[in-house]
Amino acid sequence: MQKTFIGPHLRRLRLERGETQGQMARALGISPSYVNLLENNERSVSVTVLLRLFEAYGVDWREIAEDDGSALLADLRAALQDPLLADARPDLPQLRAALVHAPGLAQAFLTLHRAYQATTDQLLSLSQAGSELGAGGGAVGAAGGDQAALAPATSPEAAVHDVFRRNRNHFRDLEEAAEGFWSGQSVPPDEIYVMLKRRLRERVGVQVRLVHVEDLPGTLRQYDETRGEILLSEALDHTNRVFQLVHMAGLLEQRDLLDRLIQRSGITEARGVARLRVELANYFAAAVLMPYDAFLSAVKATKYDLDLIATRFGVSYEQACHRATTLQREGAQGVPFFFLRIDKGGNVTKRFNATGFHLAEYGGACPRLEVHTCFRMPGRIVPQFVEMPDRSQFFVFSRTVDRPTWARHAQDNRLAVAMGCAIDHLPGIGYAESFAMGQALFTPIGINCRICPRANCDQRAHHAAIITRPVDEHRRGATRYDV
Repeated sequence: MQKTFIGPHLRRLRLERGETQGQMARALGISPSYVNLLENNERSVSVTVLLRLFEAYGVDWREIAEDDGSALLADLRAALQDPLLADARPDLPQLRAALVHAPGLAQAFLTLHRAYQATTDQLLSLSQAGSELGAGGGAVGAAGGDQAALAPATSPEAAVHDVFRRNRNHFRDLEEAAEGFWSGQSVPPDEIYVMLKRRLRERVGVQVRLVHVEDLPGTLRQYDETRGEILLSEALDHTNRVFQLVHMAGLLEQRDLLDRLIQRSGITEARGVARLRVELANYFAAAVLMPYDAFLSAVKATKYDLDLIATRFGVSYEQACHRATTLQREGAQGVPFFFLRIDKGGNVTKRFNATGFHLAEYGGACPRLEVHTCFRMPGRIVPQFVEMPDRSQFFVFSRTVDRPTWARHAQDNRLAVAMGCAIDHLPGIGYAESFAMGQALFTPIGINCRICPRANCDQRAHHAAIITRPVDEHRRGATRYDV
């Protein structure tokens, strides 16, 4: 059986209650020396001690035994790819040792690194504004004098992403709630829409009405709590009408569960709370429409043929991709994927990550990533093998997805979705079967031009901060930043 270490959790629990190791030992019926060994991860915890923790302190033993080290390790490895740390980068055994013996220090380092990144991004924005206004830019001077403008800030989207990342993009409580949604009844995919309308009407007293685009301008779904009515725009296709209704069922029926998960997340800012509630309801809807065990069996049997999977479960391709990133249940795991959704301007509009791929955390802007070129081949899978500057290698497959259309002038409302995994998982991915592996197959990519160390890249759009050599005025390379 896998050993369970709870050192940091146990120490935090004890300090929160102001207890000594001796006091905790008496509460658990063990010796103070054993508490000390547990806190320092020198002994694994037994089921008996976990149950005593539940009885003595009222904590959920499953939560205190939850292994969050893999997500924290991935975060550390991603942060340490920063070029600033190139000459002092710890190896993997050192990182694992740090997580065992000094998890608080590791978390503090990540907090500091995120603050450094946020400040750097804001300084880059200010410097870009200054270059645009010129030497006499009074507006820049005013902005520069505002110290609050330079304070590191976390957007609601980034805060929510961190919550999903810490949970390895998997929420056990939502999975269990989704499994009981139909109370054991088998509902064929082509009957779900009618069943959902009936369920909402009978359980929560909410009617569902389909309305014309002009009656719901710029909106796909609107819940009128006063009238007890959900309005769905006719711009939604059948698949997304179903998804919106399951989403609303999650918001209305699972309010208490969502409240608990939000409270546990640590997010308190109103916009972050609202965004997290929406994303958790989306997760619940996906889990209802694509039950965990059935979905895992299907992706393994088809080698992640996500077009076929989407058809089988009556969902969209994007929804199937998103669900594939959540298959992280202990003992029943799928391939760990990252998920990026990108618009035609190269902006990342959604990201989820169950891997150690730091591109999924901080990037998506590298023009060598084929997700940007798949707009030229709508609806087709575009496979690609990529290699990061640290020599880590991944397989990525991308495809466009269409968005609802309201009017003639918005017909090309299209996004692109990229799914990626480490090449260790290639045997389980059908999209990679036709390729003969070789070094020439891999495209060298980076996170973004400002920190990518690849010199003489013919796609470079900015001079990299890590490249200190001056531009040779006697030579013109592939780009103006070619050194």
